[in-house]
Amino acid sequence: MSYSNRSRTYDYFDSLHPEEAATAAVRVINILKENPTPRGTELLRNFLRDGHKHLNEESTSTSEEKQLRIGKILVFLSKEIGKDNDGTVMYEGYYEDRQVAVKRLLQSHHTVVDREIKHLIKSDQYHNIVRYHGMESDRDFHYLAMEHCDCNLVDLIQIYSAGSYELVNNDPHCSMGPVTVHEDDRLGDVKLWEENKNRPSPLLLKLMRDVVSGLVALHALNIIHRDLKPKSILIIKEISTLCAKLSDMGFCRSWEDTGWKAPEQHLCGQQTRAMDMFSLGCILFFCITQGKHPFGEPDERDRNIKSNNKKNLLLIQDFPEAFHLISRLLEADDLERPKIAEVLQHPMFWGAKERLDFLHDTSDFLHDTSDEANNNDEFWNKIKNTRKNVFRGKWNSKVDIDIIKHGRQFIKRDFNFLNVPDLLRLIRNMFNHRGHLPSNIQTLVGVQYEKFDDYFTSRFPNLLIEVYKVVCQGYKEKVCGNFVCRYAAAALSCCPIV
Repeated sequence: MSYSNRSRTYDYFDSLHPEEAATAAVRVINILKENPTPRGTELLRNFLRDGHKHLNEESTSTSEEKQLRIGKILVFLSKEIGKDNDGTVMYEGYYEDRQVAVKRLLQSHHTVVDREIKHLIKSDQYHNIVRYHGMESDRDFHYLAMEHCDCNLVDLIQIYSAGSYELVNNDPHCSMGPVTVHEDDRLGDVKLWEENKNRPSPLLLKLMRDVVSGLVALHALNIIHRDLKPKSILIIKEISTLCAKLSDMGFCRSWEDTGWKAPEQHLCGQQTRAMDMFSLGCILFFCITQGKHPFGEPDERDRNIKSNNKKNLLLIQDFPEAFHLISRLLEADDLERPKIAEVLQHPMFWGAKERLDFLHDTSDFLHDTSDEANNNDEFWNKIKNTRKNVFRGKWNSKVDIDIIKHGRQFIKRDFNFLNVPDLLRLIRNMFNHRGHLPSNIQTLVGVQYEKFDDYFTSRFPNLLIEVYKVVCQGYKEKVCGNFVCRYAAAALSCCPIV
């Protein structure tokens, strides 16, 4: 055999995985018998060494459960969590003695792997980013050991929404396949939506806030996610609650999940943080509407996004804070979308106490007799002009007469029932004395923040967001004082008057 033929044979043998090289070894041995060389001897020695290592790895396999150990990572090959069309597979596994999810990627994805590891290490200190434990590789794959999670956002929403089991079984984008009736028990007693209110529960609001907090961390580190979607948001059961964490930072590997990418991504435009904001708007809509999408069914979403941004937000029109925020996030013009830090401050994420405090402080400011407030007639008039969006006719028609009678005890002049500032004054006075209300009033509004907020929100659902928009506009026009700064400074661009 010529030197060139021997060289090609050696190179071919050297490129093989040990599992496939047994027959090739016979050829090498025959070549060595014919013409021994240092190169051939080295190849045979490497084969024996790697083959021994491979046998040790495979010795952990059993007929009951296929296992593969690569360095510190143990992979349960029979426990597949999910897969992508690009060959990436997620398995159950262990990293040293810690239960993990193992992401197996092809060696050809080394650039993607390097990028994700870099991002994971950079963001490891943040609670709402999935943790990275380590990586091992063999000749064919990279194995990333990631924080173990219970499910992703797609699975969570579909399992706990109405008719969830049929949806999970029929949805081609569900990552975990059919879900049995027992699998939701692993997350405990989960309530994601308020009954008869079409609004997210405190738990779901917390999970959505987790997603926003994760993006706050990424953007602060100058990391653009680029592939934010429900499947890349992982859910972990903690001691008394659930936690959402971001994963797959910077992958953007395929387009198998349609409808989550911003219009400019379809045009291969400049990559900016605003792309993540568009994806976030779709995800928040998905959560609030129990799995619906603002751009329609899967086969029409990308087309609707690319063609004049055809979105349908009717399903959230009765949730004014969500409508206001999500409509801004889904702006076709990326410069019109709010920044992530501003989203975190939006009233959609406020609890009952924060909502009541805001209305209380606004009323205080409106009725302040200081010189600063007296110079703010324009602000007063803008609050008054929200009436057409807050109530029709007179607001007392929506409030129990006992509450109005009780509220009159704390004012010098009677209420003007055509006036939004006077409605705020009633809420402020009731809020100030909520711990000392007569029993008949307590029966109506309660003494807890949640019931008190529910009473007025159910009757005046647009009040909070309309006042909030005026406050933000007042900050922008510098017609208000410190009160407005406290609420509007961090959320200005999120609050144009619409």
